[in-house]
Amino acid sequence: MSLRWPARLLLALGSGLAHALAFPSYNVSLLAWIAVAGLLLASLGARPRPAVLLGLLHGAVFYTVSLPWIYTVMRVHGGLGAMEAAGVLAALVLTASLFTAAFSAVVAWLGPGNVAHALVAAPFLWVALEYGLTHLPAIGFPWNLLGYAAAGNLALLQLVSITGIYGLSLLVAGYNALLAGALVTRGRDRQWGLLVLLTTAALLLVASLGPRYVPAAQARYVAHLVQTNFPQSPSYPADWMERHRTELDELERLSIEAGRRWPGLVIWPEVPAPFSLQDPAFAVRAQRIAQASGSDFLVGVVEWRPAPGGGLALYNSAALLAPSGRPIFLYDKIHLVPFGEYVPLGRWLTFAKKLTAEVGDFQPGSDSKVGTFTARAGGGRFGVLICYEAIFPAEVRRFVDHGAELLVNLSNDGWFGRSAAPEQHAAMARVRAVEERRWLLRDTNNGFTVAVDPYGRYAARLGADARAVLDARYDFRSDWTLYARWGDWVAWLSIAGVVAALLARARARTKRKARA
Repeated sequence: MSLRWPARLLLALGSGLAHALAFPSYNVSLLAWIAVAGLLLASLGARPRPAVLLGLLHGAVFYTVSLPWIYTVMRVHGGLGAMEAAGVLAALVLTASLFTAAFSAVVAWLGPGNVAHALVAAPFLWVALEYGLTHLPAIGFPWNLLGYAAAGNLALLQLVSITGIYGLSLLVAGYNALLAGALVTRGRDRQWGLLVLLTTAALLLVASLGPRYVPAAQARYVAHLVQTNFPQSPSYPADWMERHRTELDELERLSIEAGRRWPGLVIWPEVPAPFSLQDPAFAVRAQRIAQASGSDFLVGVVEWRPAPGGGLALYNSAALLAPSGRPIFLYDKIHLVPFGEYVPLGRWLTFAKKLTAEVGDFQPGSDSKVGTFTARAGGGRFGVLICYEAIFPAEVRRFVDHGAELLVNLSNDGWFGRSAAPEQHAAMARVRAVEERRWLLRDTNNGFTVAVDPYGRYAARLGADARAVLDARYDFRSDWTLYARWGDWVAWLSIAGVVAALLARARARTKRKARA
């Protein structure tokens, strides 16, 4: 494709902006269906090395516009100066943009002599790179994957029960490739235009009529999700509990009243404060809530335990107390937030120690442990996803593999302020419910607290920035989706497809050189 470099640069920048606007808080999701096409048009016909710049520009705009809250978190809650916080955001943007840079470079390398070959390979390449970004050691960051832009439609969302989120990404990337093919050929090859027309008609039909055919899930039980609504604090003084006694008394009253109204299950979110069952004052309060409400009480806590090398290790955990007040389950968060709960490569990134100086340097758990509620809460088995863990599909799948019949997501999104991040976070957690066909109860400190049914409907939701209780229906399911059985098979199929495309291109190139 013959384009001047200014046009290619504008396409890369514009496609990156369109990509970002498809996600909260902009929510122009239709732009996701054309954004990658712009990057494809910019990359086709370019040389591979200069194409790296096109992908970097696309990624830089996309991540900067859709994730500006990272700067705020680092600046306000991480204790970093303006330059340091900007440096953390820039480092994340650069790292993630390397994947869009690789996408552009490979498309450019595949394109010469066979544009159709490059366009067929492009959707598989996109998904393979998303999978790589998800599984980066220590700093994997699958935030706002392309498929999430299509997940707002209830009918399209059902695809993830077969393919996982990568299947939706493949669908959206595939449509972008078809659109790019039609634009590249400009009517010379009518097949591309016909494919775009037929695919568009099919997608519109499914998206408009499909939601009415998605089954409605029935629920037998009610959980009381308590939104604690504490302001996010950069530090917790030793007398924090005493200073906030009035708020804690109010939360205790709300929890007990809700449990007495409908005994069963009371949930508090991921620790928005120094809650610990090792603190006698909080332990007594937690026992009182369980006993007086006559309910199971699931609460986010901080745990201190002896470390193997001496001293004490800190864990971000979730504890379940039976109606008797006795602790019967404890789960330690496995996937910690880098630069929030621990510092990867901390020996070299000494400046980042400020980020964990106040909240502590947490240790990861090691077991995707599944708990069992008492008969009062339905007696089913559940898995707890603490905050960030809900954005990793394979890790959530492990809980179901271990027998979880209900998913509970405890989160403290107060770190994000009133940015787009809480909405983005909730939208990704919602997809996990459909992938596994499980009810999802999501309890947060200050929003978004929701209940999601196994088909992705918000069965109940609570307004942000309110101290209140959400009465949320739920149930247990033990059936298995194809995704639960097969896992990320679409991602692995995509990787195999990319390898095959690269080998075919290399073989064709070798043959041409031999003939020359």
